[in-house]
Amino acid sequence: MATATLAGGCFWCLIKPFDQWDGVKKIVSGYSNGDKQNPTYAEVSTGTTGHIEAVQIEFDEEVMSYRELLEVFFKTFDPTDTGGQFGDRGPQYMPAVFYHDEAQHQTALDLIKELDEAAIFPGPINTPVLPYKNFYEAEEEHQDFHEKNPGHYNAYYKGSGRKGFIDHVWGEN
Repeated sequence: MATATLAGGCFWCLIKPFDQWDGVKKIVSGYSNGDKQNPTYAEVSTGTTGHIEAVQIEFDEEVMSYRELLEVFFKTFDPTDTGGQFGDRGPQYMPAVFYHDEAQHQTALDLIKELDEAAIFPGPINTPVLPYKNFYEAEEEHQDFHEKNPGHYNAYYKGSGRKGFIDHVWGEN
């Protein structure tokens, strides 16, 4: 099993896109790369702990490669906006790829370069590719939010502007 740690704004919106893939074994919402140990949602949401809302994905590289995982990831948010994502603003919602080894680092840089060259987004991708530092699991109510609260999740997904952006850039598929 391999591990990927990815941030693309609110972590609620990063579970559903990955849970349909055979190679993905586990997805956990949490907080990454901050300074405080075991932060709470209330603490992270202030933007003062240094953490970024993220998901940690355990996946089988024999079934789904890290590159394929990143290809899905870059279809879930606006990689040109580091000030947050859609309705969620602040450093705790900025996108990032947290690499666990040099191969992940290079794969992320290569894919970003290819996406930029394809001019898919309205501007250059400036999502940082950062060394993994830490990850703390979020409270239970934030795990699998799209399954536990589908009405709230769907309203948020649409109302935040995320769905509109993704449909505009990638089409409805």
